[in-house]
Amino acid sequence: MTLEQGLAEFLTYLGVEKNASLNTVKSYREDLTQLLSYLREQLKKDSIEPKDWTVRTLRGFLAYLHTQKYAKTTVARRLAAVRSFGKFLCRLGVLATNPAEALRGPRQDKRLPHFLTATDIQKLLSAPSSATHLGRRDRAILETIYSAGLRVSELCGLNTDDVDLSDGILLVRGKGKKERLAMLGEPALVAVKTWLSDRNEVLTAANKTTASAVFLNRRGGRLTVRSVGRLLIQHLQKAGLDPRTSPHTLRHSFATHLLDNGADIRGVQELLGHKSLTTTQVYTHVSATRLQAGYKKAHPRA
Repeated sequence: MTLEQGLAEFLTYLGVEKNASLNTVKSYREDLTQLLSYLREQLKKDSIEPKDWTVRTLRGFLAYLHTQKYAKTTVARRLAAVRSFGKFLCRLGVLATNPAEALRGPRQDKRLPHFLTATDIQKLLSAPSSATHLGRRDRAILETIYSAGLRVSELCGLNTDDVDLSDGILLVRGKGKKERLAMLGEPALVAVKTWLSDRNEVLTAANKTTASAVFLNRRGGRLTVRSVGRLLIQHLQKAGLDPRTSPHTLRHSFATHLLDNGADIRGVQELLGHKSLTTTQVYTHVSATRLQAGYKKAHPRA
């Protein structure tokens, strides 16, 4: 078996057995295709064999990524993909050991997640126009991401059957297609109800009779992740907020504000859909940093 054949089997395994999302499979495909292309070029071969998968050749690939000025986070992601692929090849019996386990990734810079203050959130949520269907849709989108702490892909994947308007609960499909429940606060619930009453008119204008997606574009199709990013930029400009803010910033803000106001971290973990508590704990560092700053500012002997 060549490693190109092994990669095809690995991607099928991710999608079928591991139930990985399309975005996850795409990322693994891109990362590992780059590696195999690098090895073919370096070794002057048309295909890569298991004996070519060594600590030396893999270290060469990591060195290449560094010379190309890839970000540390990108290099770490590539290395994680290489390790997972090597583990899969061992499972198939193609490799006796996984040489990628001997590799060390770059030391990551500790970066606290960017979030908006409650005042900035209010400015942003007030930015969409209430006079148009799409303005009311955008308000519902922003309210939903912040109120429920959704990833933008989760928002775009919402179907009308996933929304319980009576209890303000969403059925969300997260990473690995794992389902969880998310909550809508009263302002978000009102905004979603308003949009859903407009939604049929959008479908009619687009000459469509039905659609499963909650959030639609002007043509009556499911809204995409990129479209949400573009509409956010428009409303950030209108509100006079940092244009570098992303939809994920609203999710960061959701978690930070919950913890700042005394929410239990394990509850926040569940609402975010984090597999590991370690992932959620980054937000406790944000809160601690703010607490320390306030202490130094207010205490006379700080």
